[in-house]
Amino acid sequence: MVETSRFQMGVIGALALSVASSVAIVICNKALMSNLGFPFATTLTSWHLMVTFCTLHVAQKFNVFETKSIEMKTIVLFGILNGVSIGLLNLSLGFNSIGFYQMTKLAIIPFTVLLETAFLKKQFSQKIKLSLFVLLLGVGIASITDLQLNLVGSVLSLLAIATTCVGQILTNTIQKRLNVSSTQLLYHSAPYQAAILFVSGPLVDQFLTKQNVFAYKYSAVVSAFIILSCLIAVSVNFSTFLVIGKTSPVTYQVLGHLKTCLVLGFGYTLLHDPFTERNIVGILIAIFGMGLYSYFCTHENKKKQSSDSLTASQDSYTTEFVSMSHEAE
Repeated sequence: MVETSRFQMGVIGALALSVASSVAIVICNKALMSNLGFPFATTLTSWHLMVTFCTLHVAQKFNVFETKSIEMKTIVLFGILNGVSIGLLNLSLGFNSIGFYQMTKLAIIPFTVLLETAFLKKQFSQKIKLSLFVLLLGVGIASITDLQLNLVGSVLSLLAIATTCVGQILTNTIQKRLNVSSTQLLYHSAPYQAAILFVSGPLVDQFLTKQNVFAYKYSAVVSAFIILSCLIAVSVNFSTFLVIGKTSPVTYQVLGHLKTCLVLGFGYTLLHDPFTERNIVGILIAIFGMGLYSYFCTHENKKKQSSDSLTASQDSYTTEFVSMSHEAE
């Protein structure tokens, strides 16, 4: 009982950290890119990952956590896959309209459900599927404004969805199958993710923005916001691996859409972004869907725990009965 309570508190803490840090970095990056004119998103992400690795390396040296050996092939492929997915998402944004990009992000949840059902034999109840549908409907109403299709953008979006889904499923699977913590997995994989983006980032950014990140004139204010963004990113990257490891890729995506709603709200409140009745209705529907998802997940987890406890009790009783029978003989 105490162990279950600690686990639940750990999950709540991971979710809260993920939401707070993600909203903070979106606001910071929006100020950096929109207000200060620094458009190099992919290169910035490579810096985020490098600072994350350096921070974890220092923490490891001070024995904050212990490293655990993981097969090099697994880590390299995992790191490259995650790095490629980030680059593809940024390219998708560059080649598609904002509305189609939002559709791409929404499609990650049903694709993840499909992949986990097909390859991991995971079962999702009709109630869970209904709550996810309500959530996606709400986020779609709140965030999708236009839909413009083109062949290259559609292909990039499909590749971005596939790599993101597989990467997040592997984040959960590797932690559980190899018995490694989120910190250990992030520590080992961050350098490879950073390396992929450090090489490809400037090329992707130059292709999308027609500007060279190395020719950009860095002011003191821009440099300060970049440093702040990198520091917040340490928390974002850590909480991402933590949430996926403690819950599931689908729950992490649900949390991601909560962040979208919060960002829309903060954007209107703090940055005075345009806000319509449609945004409000969409956010309310999305929050209702999240509430349903949370309720159904909690209810099903309690049923599963009760069933597991009953099975364990029956096994214990059977073992004890067999033991007594042998003693009587």
